[in-house]
Amino acid sequence: MNSISPNLNIMIKACEKASKVIIRDFGELENLQVSKKGPKDFVTKTDKRVEKILIEELTKSKKNYSFITEETGIIKNSDKNTFWIIDPIDGTTNFLHGIPHFAISIALKFNDEIRSGVVFDPIKNEIFYAEKNYGSFFNNQRIRVSKKNDLEECLFTTNHLGAKYSDLNLRYTGCAALDLAYVGAGRLDGFFQNKINIWDIAAGAIIIKEAGGKVNDLNNFEINNIDIRAASSNIYPKMLEKLKNF
Repeated sequence: MNSISPNLNIMIKACEKASKVIIRDFGELENLQVSKKGPKDFVTKTDKRVEKILIEELTKSKKNYSFITEETGIIKNSDKNTFWIIDPIDGTTNFLHGIPHFAISIALKFNDEIRSGVVFDPIKNEIFYAEKNYGSFFNNQRIRVSKKNDLEECLFTTNHLGAKYSDLNLRYTGCAALDLAYVGAGRLDGFFQNKINIWDIAAGAIIIKEAGGKVNDLNNFEINNIDIRAASSNIYPKMLEKLKNF
């Protein structure tokens, strides 16, 4: 493994530990108890268990850091400038339908700036990670955003609402964390969505930036109501032009 910071190492280890629970529960889906948070929002016992493991693992090494998490919300510890941002399973709906496309997402934010991020796909055993000024990696190989220039050749991703507002070539996969990681790795060319949560996108955003792509300023929004635009540098302005009315 290329040399990584102690914090990133902790994040990766926490993901690896938590992924064992996800893989096991995914294999026994029919036994899973599910509750609804809202009309389109599911939460499973797995979400809660995974979040608990992640919080425990991250706290072991850094007792002072605070948390922003999907299930628990904001947990303030003595260091109120440094936050772990956690989504235990991004793509819960896929998970519940037995579709193997979801991920654990962890980012570290210091003084309003995301410093590092990990997106870990436990089923495909794919890990994407980045640190500020140190580049982005996929399974220990350096990654860069795509070099395409022609919108027609590009593939973008969003959610069902975004799809209504664009004539771009689209996929929507139900997992924003992986969508963003795929943009960083050059598999996809851009991602856009309105009213998304910080825990869905924090890790993916730094992966794209460190892979040479562009992301709009996420600090201009409330943490659970973010309009994100992210793409390779070549395509970013062309994508924005297409999304003027979105």
